[in-house]
Amino acid sequence: MVDRRMSRMAIDSPSASTLLFQALSVIALAVLCDGLYTEYCIVGAGPAGLQMGYFFQRAGRDYVIFEKSNVSGNFFVQYPRHRKLISINKRWTGKTNKEFNLRHDWNSILSDDEDLRFTKYSKLMFPSADLILDYFRDYQQKLGLNVQFNTEIRNIKKEVCETATDGVIYTMNDQKDNLYKCGRLIIATGIGKPNIPDLVGMEYVDGYETMSLNPDDYEGQTVLILGRGNSAFETATHIYGATNLIHMIARSRVRLSWATHYVGDLRAINNELLDTYQLKSLDGVLEASLSEVSIVKSPEGKLMLKIVEDGSVGEEMNEDEMDNFAMREPYDRIIRCLGFVFDTDIFNSSMKVKHPKGRAKKYPSIKHNYESVDHKGMFVAGTASHSLDFRKSAGGFIHGFRYTAQALFRLLEWRYHSVPWPSVSAPTSQLLTHIVRRINEASGSYQMFSVLSDIVILQSNDTYTYLEEFPINLIHELPQMSGHEASRIIVINLQYGISFSAPGNDIFRIDRATGDPSEAHQSNFLHPALYYYEKLPSEQQMKYKPTKEHLPRPAALHHIVEDFLTTWDGAISHILPLRRFIENVLDSDRRNFFAEDCMEMALTHTTVPHSCQEFYMNGQGFTGSDLYHTYTSSS
Repeated sequence: MVDRRMSRMAIDSPSASTLLFQALSVIALAVLCDGLYTEYCIVGAGPAGLQMGYFFQRAGRDYVIFEKSNVSGNFFVQYPRHRKLISINKRWTGKTNKEFNLRHDWNSILSDDEDLRFTKYSKLMFPSADLILDYFRDYQQKLGLNVQFNTEIRNIKKEVCETATDGVIYTMNDQKDNLYKCGRLIIATGIGKPNIPDLVGMEYVDGYETMSLNPDDYEGQTVLILGRGNSAFETATHIYGATNLIHMIARSRVRLSWATHYVGDLRAINNELLDTYQLKSLDGVLEASLSEVSIVKSPEGKLMLKIVEDGSVGEEMNEDEMDNFAMREPYDRIIRCLGFVFDTDIFNSSMKVKHPKGRAKKYPSIKHNYESVDHKGMFVAGTASHSLDFRKSAGGFIHGFRYTAQALFRLLEWRYHSVPWPSVSAPTSQLLTHIVRRINEASGSYQMFSVLSDIVILQSNDTYTYLEEFPINLIHELPQMSGHEASRIIVINLQYGISFSAPGNDIFRIDRATGDPSEAHQSNFLHPALYYYEKLPSEQQMKYKPTKEHLPRPAALHHIVEDFLTTWDGAISHILPLRRFIENVLDSDRRNFFAEDCMEMALTHTTVPHSCQEFYMNGQGFTGSDLYHTYTSSS
């Protein structure tokens, strides 16, 4: 059996000679590049910054985390405004497997200290945000992470340094104009700048970040909320018992997370207003682009929405037009709950930061190795890296980006320190049990489904090398990014059915699931899929794969049928089809046989199955003992 400790492979502590060499390298570079120099600068001591600091500290790297406030996780001091987290704090799973339990612990960041699990901080499924601040404080202090508090970084820019690995270093100042220089820059600031559209009359609107939290201030008022996400519905739930009615407006339909399987969409814990809307109790939601309206204030202090035409401020509608206009009645208060965007104010004007197109434009543009598309040596960790899996996976949230941060760290280790991606090699006779164990307990590939996948590198038909939680969109560059030579590989990806998750899909339909292994390819719920490539896909194949496909067409593809318990250990439904897939890939019988069967086949056949070759034919089929010898000698 494969050693269970391989599940989350620790990075060995660096030797004294390695640390000395690193220190001398940093000092030499500091002299050559003229000034105080740190190898890795992390901006932001939120969960992503702390997670990166943990990995750097364990590896003995030279790093510092800059935090503008005096606490770790400063975002959570103010947000969510109504103080209830919507990330699951599942304390009990019925299992003692620590790796498996992380699948359902959405608030902890990774460490080797079992006391640093958020599940020990609250018994509530959705705890108070105040407790996560306590958790981040303890995490930083107990692990001794190098956080420089009360340091507000600004004026980040590049400086040419030919001796630096990337040919540049990064310089920055704090609020006291102290200068810092860094070899590599990691932005872990999240997206904490309120999204305020350029809308006429926005000055009359209360912002989510400053609105009153006292329900009495909304007593008997008619309220309009701009937005349709969790902050908007969180706000509605907090005040709707005090209001006359609440209307909500946004450009697109409500997206329910249990329909889209995207945790950033509306969560059930916040959607109470949908009941009062659909059960005809005055509240309502409607779709309209905010670019089509302006806000005006009446002499009586009421707020009205006016239609904007051809860029005008907003004209009064005539009586016929107003007759059935959904928002024809005035509002006492309008609240803006339009989410947050990435704050580029920390950069010098020479450091332009591009953004993706569409709804992911609130994030900075990065490559699949988490490096900025604009600036070599600048990387993004945490929520701000969510552009890579926006509306697809969990990379914008702690239970997702703790793993993408780990992937970023491992990419940096190979690129800058020649430390290969952690791996284990074993005989292919162990491959089946290795895969079964991983698909049933791995947390990183479970939370970051279709983003991080396990990779099996087939060195030959006899041995394999196993890499955990590697970025799926980098497999065409596997040797360059991981330090492992590879050609024949199996990618083990957890994925949903292609057409199952979407707004408006009936995910509770009677035929929503299948339990028949022969229909595994029609599985809708999360399930493992194994892609076998005889050679690595090319960059072109990765770039032009069909939109809804996770990977380019493989030489062989095997789906393991979805399971109600998300436990794929059924001898007939799960393991037998998987074993046959592996046998087809390796072109050999992978069954295990008793010693007497191996002996019989060795006497009657010219070849024997692989397990017989590996054990019985090597004299390992039956281990003698004193009791055995006593029994045989007396027989």
